[in-house]
Amino acid sequence: MLRYLVGALCLFLAVGTSGATGDRELVVYSGRSKGLVHPIIKQFEKETGIIVKVRYGNTAQLAVALLEEGSESPADLFWAQDAGALGTVSKQGLFQTLPESILLTVPDKFRNAKGTWVATSGRARVLAYAPERVKAEELPNSIFELTEPKWEGRVGWAPQNASFQAFVTAMRVFKGEKKAEEWLRGMKANGAKNYPKNTPIIQGLAAGEIDLGLPNHYYLMRFKKSDSGFPVEQTFFTSGDAGNLVNVAGIGVLKSSTRAEEVSSFVEYLLSPKVQQLFVSEIFEYPVTDAVIPSEKLLPLDELLKLTPELDLEKLDDLEGTLNLLRKVDIL
Repeated sequence: MLRYLVGALCLFLAVGTSGATGDRELVVYSGRSKGLVHPIIKQFEKETGIIVKVRYGNTAQLAVALLEEGSESPADLFWAQDAGALGTVSKQGLFQTLPESILLTVPDKFRNAKGTWVATSGRARVLAYAPERVKAEELPNSIFELTEPKWEGRVGWAPQNASFQAFVTAMRVFKGEKKAEEWLRGMKANGAKNYPKNTPIIQGLAAGEIDLGLPNHYYLMRFKKSDSGFPVEQTFFTSGDAGNLVNVAGIGVLKSSTRAEEVSSFVEYLLSPKVQQLFVSEIFEYPVTDAVIPSEKLLPLDELLKLTPELDLEKLDDLEGTLNLLRKVDIL
């Protein structure tokens, strides 16, 4: 209980209020960064009059907080950076079943079978590189080649990042625990450079700190938007390779929430054509509904899915197992 009270106090101090208090308000635990989603939330408040209090943080840490808080959590919604964290919270029975009107908005592949969470946007893991120092024909075909001596000290990754952790979970599911541990140890022994998140990986490539990096696809596109000559490019590994994970950000409603109308309004807003188009045009993520104009800068979703390994996103729910593995290898 003491831990819960401290957490609730921290939430109050961290989120404050976005306007006058009132009955129509929501508390959102967001693993999505403030820089990405704050404008969306502010527009939602403006259009609906619903006040949104947000606790921003690392997706994995927020998932753990929800598990600890249980039915006493002040959160109404968990907006996670990846499917694994959503699966972890769902597996503990903390999410409500979403209304059918929301579930039918997205295809089956973008919601879990129990109907307790839906995707809000999609992203792909890519291999980013510095073309001035690495020629296209020199690039590895598989993520497992990055442990080879030729890449010693030349690769950047972000082990603390939720998307990276979801990727490691996928590797554990796809290739097995032993293979995933061998790869992590091989990368560490090969001098992979740690970055706190994806953006610094892209910056590190441009600055000459590293020659290859493992970010999500959209980070480089944001740099290219402001500077078309930005000296970094990105590509995929061979079709079906474990490095080509396509993951989703998504959202679930906590069972402890009593604000049914408000939470439905928020989820419906994120899946609306206007916001889905924003994810595509401004954030460069993949939409999870069909009511958008495709971006020429994004690989068509059907082509992207041909590159990714066959994997049920619901199987990415063993977040704790991945965190334990990363600690075992002494990466976290």
